[in-house]
Amino acid sequence: MNTTPATKRPICSNCNRPVRNCICALISTITNEVEILILQHPDEAPNAKNTAGLLHLSLKSSQLKIGEHFVTQDLDSWLFADQKQPLLLYPEIPEYQALGLGAPRTLPSLNLMAPNQLRLVVIDATWRKSRKMLYLNRTLQILPRMMLTETPPSIYKIRKAHSENQLSTLEASCYALQQLEQQQVDYAPLLSAMRLFVAQQSAFVPMLHDQNDLSNPFAPDERNPNL
Repeated sequence: MNTTPATKRPICSNCNRPVRNCICALISTITNEVEILILQHPDEAPNAKNTAGLLHLSLKSSQLKIGEHFVTQDLDSWLFADQKQPLLLYPEIPEYQALGLGAPRTLPSLNLMAPNQLRLVVIDATWRKSRKMLYLNRTLQILPRMMLTETPPSIYKIRKAHSENQLSTLEASCYALQQLEQQQVDYAPLLSAMRLFVAQQSAFVPMLHDQNDLSNPFAPDERNPNL
């Protein structure tokens, strides 16, 4: 157990949260077949309502890197390690050329690839900041894109969203992994843990009344998110 110099609050050494807000009891260890790389904006790391930490601690095959503008060599080493095919979980951006973004490469034939040959890349940030991260990191711009379809309503009720289909990072990642792994891995325990996480955070943090968007609100039918 550690303490923060400014507040002297005891900090859990495993989840890096204040002990009273520790999420270790919610960790549901899952052996995912598709590796996941979470690229987290620095503003999300200390946010108590952020779900990426629980996701990372629960998945055996996962990496979490914090930053906004990554060193290209570092980013490439994370994305292409072990000759895996990276897929960026992100909606289509029809106006990418007008925004000065590179064109995403064509999505490979996923039915011809084993799940352990894939790496799911998730940007953990608000919409506006995720767009900035995309703009600052050209390698991310040109990765093949994966988009979600027909997802259930979000259970993440502690951050502001613009529709019931906008999902947290944890939810979006679970549904994407299920799709890539063809339902071979059960993510229900992690989604159940997410419900407990929402209940836990609701007891400590009031509902947002500001203009911050839901972190990673992956909306299956939203092709032009208002970032």
